[in-house]
Amino acid sequence: MNKLLIAAIAGTLATTSVFVSADAFAATATESSAAKAKAKRPAPAHRLIKRSPKAEAAAAAKTDPIPEGAVKWSCKDGNAFYLKGDMKRDAIVTVNWAKKDYRLPRQDTTTGADRFHDSASGMDLVVIPSKAMLFSDKDSSRLADECMTPEMAAGGPAPTQSNALIKNAE
Repeated sequence: MNKLLIAAIAGTLATTSVFVSADAFAATATESSAAKAKAKRPAPAHRLIKRSPKAEAAAAAKTDPIPEGAVKWSCKDGNAFYLKGDMKRDAIVTVNWAKKDYRLPRQDTTTGADRFHDSASGMDLVVIPSKAMLFSDKDSSRLADECMTPEMAAGGPAPTQSNALIKNAE
């Protein structure tokens, strides 16, 4: 009986020490992670190391300027893009979106809408008589919707090939 009592006490002490050491280890780990979190500094409000004029010029050179003679298409949600080219006759138009130029070739459609699509960049411009829409194939999203030129906003038709053909038929 004494042996059984001694074994029970030893087992209880061993189990208790395991739980106590696990709790102590968890408390130490929590304290060290809290100390690490306190050690992080906030980001500075201004650049500590100034960029060289060369680096600033290189950053500015990455953005494409708006093409000369481009027409601004204002869109819903404050978006806008610039379109250079005659949609009535040109096979390729240039769209300036997010400070980059995209050359979009004309695609044939059966609906009469003008569609310009470049599979390499994933840009897709669809123009119907009432509005234009700009899509991205890369993430299957609509970048700009309900885009209009100032003439369209004033009540004029879109400068599309189908509208030009209708006027020539009359």
